[in-house]
Amino acid sequence: MLRIQQLKLPVQHTEQDLKDKVIKTLRIRPGELLRFEIIKKSLDARRNRLEYVYVIDVEVKKEQAALKKSLPQVSKAVRIHYQFPHPGAEKLSHRPVIIGTGPAGLFCGLMLARSGYAPILLERGQCAEKRARTVENFWKLGILDPQSNVQFGEGGAGTFSDGKLNTLVKDPAGRNRKVLELFVEAGAPEEILYEQKPHLGTDMLIGIVSHMREEIRRLGGEVRFGCHVTDLKLENGAVRGVFYQEQNQKDAGGQNHFLETEQVVLAIGHSARDTFAMLQSRQVPMQAKAFAVGVRIEHPQEMINQNQYGREYPRILPAAAYKVTRKTASGRGVYSFCMCPGGYVVDASSEQGSLAVNGMSYQARDSRNANSAMVVTVTPTDYAGTDVLAGVEFQRSLERAAYRLGDGKIPVQTFQDFCQNTASQVLGDIEPCIRGRYILSNVREIFPQELSVVLEEGIKGCESLIPGFAGKDVVLSGVESRTSSPVRILRGETLESEVAGLYPCGEGAGYAGGITSAAMDGLKIAEAIAKKYAPWYDNR
Repeated sequence: MLRIQQLKLPVQHTEQDLKDKVIKTLRIRPGELLRFEIIKKSLDARRNRLEYVYVIDVEVKKEQAALKKSLPQVSKAVRIHYQFPHPGAEKLSHRPVIIGTGPAGLFCGLMLARSGYAPILLERGQCAEKRARTVENFWKLGILDPQSNVQFGEGGAGTFSDGKLNTLVKDPAGRNRKVLELFVEAGAPEEILYEQKPHLGTDMLIGIVSHMREEIRRLGGEVRFGCHVTDLKLENGAVRGVFYQEQNQKDAGGQNHFLETEQVVLAIGHSARDTFAMLQSRQVPMQAKAFAVGVRIEHPQEMINQNQYGREYPRILPAAAYKVTRKTASGRGVYSFCMCPGGYVVDASSEQGSLAVNGMSYQARDSRNANSAMVVTVTPTDYAGTDVLAGVEFQRSLERAAYRLGDGKIPVQTFQDFCQNTASQVLGDIEPCIRGRYILSNVREIFPQELSVVLEEGIKGCESLIPGFAGKDVVLSGVESRTSSPVRILRGETLESEVAGLYPCGEGAGYAGGITSAAMDGLKIAEAIAKKYAPWYDNR
């Protein structure tokens, strides 16, 4: 197998053009080409050249001869193949329990189920199909279900997001590719295996996570919805089981249950504040960590397209993305986060009396606006007090302020009014693309004065990067407060907490920052359990 790097073609090329370029680069006859596979495809829009840049793996009849006469960007292909570990010898007394069915929990559960460990997954929210209807009802009527919403439920917070699958995590073990392959097996398009910035919209993710759930069940695992874990049973420094409350629609209190186990995966997500408090009460080691807060900012998608691609760009190109960052006079940095081309700002609240926003796209990315978070990093020095959950309270203070400001609706403001510290009375030329109820207000009032000043300066500074970015009619929404977990649940070399058998996992535990990295961490935890224990079905 040979690998071609930096193979470039105009964006409007055909499949035959790609094949011809492969043959030309290898300097072989057409009949010598056996097959080729796209490993990576990225768009180069610098200087408005608009080229696709490929990495291609190729099989030819006479590999060594082709390698000798090929152009310099051709070499032997080296592939990393993911290997799940051979099982350990220690017998399981009870089945592993996974708390949460976001990417971390689902992928951990899927790998354990495939390897015979029959995990039990407990999810406080609803299955993806029911959850989607509950969320739509919330966006239309404002009736919040604290147990099943944009944050909680099958698929986790990533289900109602842009569904980005790119990650900057170093990956010598091949987990990234394995995660993408598992997505494809569950119904995702094969293009995500090679696109530079793959994504799966909310509409597609719902079906994919449902497929994964049924695969776990088919393989002997269990997925239980409406099961809110309320406590852990700990004995002699080890976990011995979980207490959970089964939600009953007619009885808000639900029914209490106990599930005995010696392996608990904490894939709880970054918004499981009550679980963080429970872990603190059980003296599970945690530490406060930095995260970021700010606003959602909306621009016309066409403006972003023209800036990134040029005014006369081919309309076959996807909705363009951007990434901006500026350092302010105070030393704080302001940067874009979770950019959603052709997306929507969504009400992502999960607690009564609090309001948080996020960004979401459907697979087509075809709304009229682009949006992203514009955020500033906050650290434990910004929080009130030294409690490990001080960051949680900092988030809550902003979210309660946003809720009060909008009377339960998303506060929205033009950037001109934000700079003038006055509530918007009318919108300008940009109409918001928002899923949820919103109201014109003064978003600036949500934040401490220092953060408001920094956000204003940072957004103005991006005008030099993208003309129109700081336009007077640009729409801001608040508050973006759930960028990452405010705590880290500490774990050691075996990936366990100091509490034996307790495995902090994914974004909520502080070890991931998106769908793919959370799923990769889920694989790591599954590997750690498998290395130590024999499969459950081997014990029966």
